[in-house]
Amino acid sequence: MKSILKIILWTAIALAGAGALAAIAFERHEPLNAVWFVVAALCTYLVAFRFYSKFIAAKVLALDDTRATPAERLEDGHDFVPTSKWVLIGHHFAAIAGPGPLVGPTLAAQFGYLPGTLWLIVGAALGGCVQDFIILFCSIRRDGKSLGQMAREEVSKRGGMIALLAVLAIMIILLAVVALVIVKALKESPWGTFTLAMTIPIALLMGIYLRYVRPGRVLEASFGGVALVMLAVVSGQWVNASPAWSSAFTLSGPALAIAIIAYGYAASALPVWLLLAPRDYLSAFIKVGAIAALAIGVIFVRPTLEMPPLTRFVDGNGPVFAGKIFPFCFITIACGAISGFHALISSGTTPKMILRESHARTIGYGAMLMESFVGVMAMIAACALQPGVYFAINSPAGIVGKTADAAAATIRGWGYALDPQAMSALAQRVGEHTLLDRTGGAPSLAVGMAQIFSGTIGGERLLSIWYHFAIMFEALFILTVLDAGTRVGRFMVQELGGHVWKPLGKSGSTPGILATSALMVGAWGYFLWQGVQDPLGGINSLWPLFGIANQLLACVALVVATTILLKMDRARWVWVTLAPMVWLVAITMTASYQKIFSANPRIGFLSQANVLAAQISSGAIPAEKIAVTQRLIFNNRLDAAVTTTLAAMILVLIVEAIGEWIAILSGRKAAVLHESPYVTTRWAEGGD
Repeated sequence: MKSILKIILWTAIALAGAGALAAIAFERHEPLNAVWFVVAALCTYLVAFRFYSKFIAAKVLALDDTRATPAERLEDGHDFVPTSKWVLIGHHFAAIAGPGPLVGPTLAAQFGYLPGTLWLIVGAALGGCVQDFIILFCSIRRDGKSLGQMAREEVSKRGGMIALLAVLAIMIILLAVVALVIVKALKESPWGTFTLAMTIPIALLMGIYLRYVRPGRVLEASFGGVALVMLAVVSGQWVNASPAWSSAFTLSGPALAIAIIAYGYAASALPVWLLLAPRDYLSAFIKVGAIAALAIGVIFVRPTLEMPPLTRFVDGNGPVFAGKIFPFCFITIACGAISGFHALISSGTTPKMILRESHARTIGYGAMLMESFVGVMAMIAACALQPGVYFAINSPAGIVGKTADAAAATIRGWGYALDPQAMSALAQRVGEHTLLDRTGGAPSLAVGMAQIFSGTIGGERLLSIWYHFAIMFEALFILTVLDAGTRVGRFMVQELGGHVWKPLGKSGSTPGILATSALMVGAWGYFLWQGVQDPLGGINSLWPLFGIANQLLACVALVVATTILLKMDRARWVWVTLAPMVWLVAITMTASYQKIFSANPRIGFLSQANVLAAQISSGAIPAEKIAVTQRLIFNNRLDAAVTTTLAAMILVLIVEAIGEWIAILSGRKAAVLHESPYVTTRWAEGGD
């Protein structure tokens, strides 16, 4: 009887999910209710976790709970620490959920809600979750080794070096892009700038409190920190109303870029307990709470999606970024569906803390499903806006014009209604001077979130509070990625630099820390400055570059996973990793080629550089702007070189891996696995 009830239950869940997906895909006659998206996502996740992840765990990986994990065998109380499954999934989710699942879907909404939503749900279930789960398993079996170390051992030494360089490159580009998102969100916004600035002394205060005043009282400090952050959000309204304070916190894009670069350097060099750890506490509480509140708000408010399923910009001439759905929708969504950055976490701290191999299914596969849901929530919030408002916020002034009237005229020409007075009124209601030319995705997402939140609590009178809460929510954990990523990047630079000059490689060396922090911050700071100076808003060039780099790193992870499965004699199941790998290679190589060689100057780096050079030669550029234009030309050529280098490295790795696969399958080479020896666990079954 129980078995029949289970069959009925799972059949009902599957049918509900299929029906919701069908409604999203085929409904054309009236605006779609956002509840369909929540139902489609949750039902698909439940089915994927219950059946597909269980198949991978049992058949493909054969997880073995009798085998001791690194946390048990190598426990040291520092890095290798046995941790409860439910605590560890929270840590893992906080580590992987950066700005990508918020910003990527928001930007991809320019194509309409359909392509991005389908990729978020299906891509995560069949690609992103699989990558995270299998890489976590592989690292557990190898004493928690990193992706680069596994590539060096299982593919080749050259493959390991390629993986290390790819990781460093993606960290630099990732940090530049997330910093640019903050700049675009806070530019000319005294309320938002004040609120975010206040989180820094709050985090420092928490660090001192936890270390000297009440050591170990993490929950106590975290609740106090959250309360202070909420006070900072409300206080920002008073700052915004004060002429003197408002002027002090109204910063231009270049000024914000300099401030963020200085912050990144300080965060990398300061002790981890003083800023990095307390900021993690703050962001974890606010991140989970805000997303849960947004999902509840969607269910209660039941907003309709104003954005059509497909827009006219599927032709590749979108104002937010240029390029057709294939490949640019997929590399723009990036982290919400599959993220190479996650492989660094799945082969970083998490495998050193896991209690049992079976927990890898919940942590690796389950946490990525949670991130995908964050992406779906972001897509709903962005598409709940009127299309004209969405494009006015996200389009650079170089395309739509610098005034509300000019933007309205341009956007009406695209077929989307926009009242310039309504845009000005919306800006006033959310407590901003203007919402025009706020590229980067964060401001439009904050407007969408604020409208959903205010529909649940407070109505129009709290719209400005909710907007700046959303801005703070986005910026707070973007800064968490910025300072944590800069520190991890500094470790990589120290590791590489130690081969050139030994003092650089010493982890406790103050001169080495200061020097390598400066190198890392200088690298991503350069790309940030490039984005700030870009007349097309920066996102048009930097976000696709980030997406390409991130998805190329996912290719590295899937190449390593496929090689290990073949060596485990799982050739019949190798399609589990090979299929998403082939898809990603097709996406990334197509995107790389187009970003380098496309004749459209809004897509191709080289063609844009050539157009700018021709304008200088013809005298079309005023004398005072020639230096800036020459810098843009250099930057575009540098972006082309970076893209070429990354794509070439991954192609070399793939060729080496294919040679390894052929040799193993033909029997010419023994399938030697570099797993740690089997040791029976001393812990009883079933415990956490």
